[in-house]
Amino acid sequence: MAALQNSMPSLHHTLFTNSFPQRGLQKLSHGAFLCCKTSVPLHVRGEHLSSPPAAASSSSQFQDSGGRRRMIAVGIIAPLVSIVDRTPIAFAAETKKGFLPVTDKKDGYTFLYPFGWQEVVIEGQDKVFKDVIEPLESVSVNMIPTSKQDIRDFGSPQEVAETLIKKVLAPPTQKTKLIQAGEHDVDGKTYYTFEFVTQAPNYTRHALTAVSIGNGKFYTLTTGANERRWDKMKERLLTVVDSFKIFNV
Repeated sequence: MAALQNSMPSLHHTLFTNSFPQRGLQKLSHGAFLCCKTSVPLHVRGEHLSSPPAAASSSSQFQDSGGRRRMIAVGIIAPLVSIVDRTPIAFAAETKKGFLPVTDKKDGYTFLYPFGWQEVVIEGQDKVFKDVIEPLESVSVNMIPTSKQDIRDFGSPQEVAETLIKKVLAPPTQKTKLIQAGEHDVDGKTYYTFEFVTQAPNYTRHALTAVSIGNGKFYTLTTGANERRWDKMKERLLTVVDSFKIFNV
């Protein structure tokens, strides 16, 4: 447990911002702020699909028709190639209706998040997705280097959970309560998961966290929602935390 205590300054620096769901702005050089990452759609230029001249031969028409089909196919397949590259079959979280997968091939982790959440940039966080209407509904992933090989080297699920909640996952001004903590193994790797509540003056957040060790890193995924929406969001958030997996890179 002392090893985890010694890791607190680094953990605190990288994870503390998760306690402030209203944050999520990235300042640009000209002073503006970028809130969400958006993708650029692929367009097929209209002139490439124009009909051939009426006087063209049947052979030319056949070739042009084949060309149009190829152009349309490119417009359909290219986005799919991008999706496949983002979530390779070997490592992608199991697809589930109402959720989208994320796979980080560089850092070696994968998880699901609810459809409709948007990716935002928060300093110190590796990945953050949140609901733009309900900002307390979010999921974040972070990592710090560690020399440990197993999460159990840091202590029991209860000990690790209490330390992270008090020192990292909530600011000192908030009241916290650990509800439950446990462990499970997936493909020979141990994960700790725990449920907790943090109480601020103007809101109470109900959260779930999963932690594990792999690739020389201590991984933390946290998701949660406003307490008033917990009953509605509970099953979806459980899906998020249960989908979190680490793979070797």
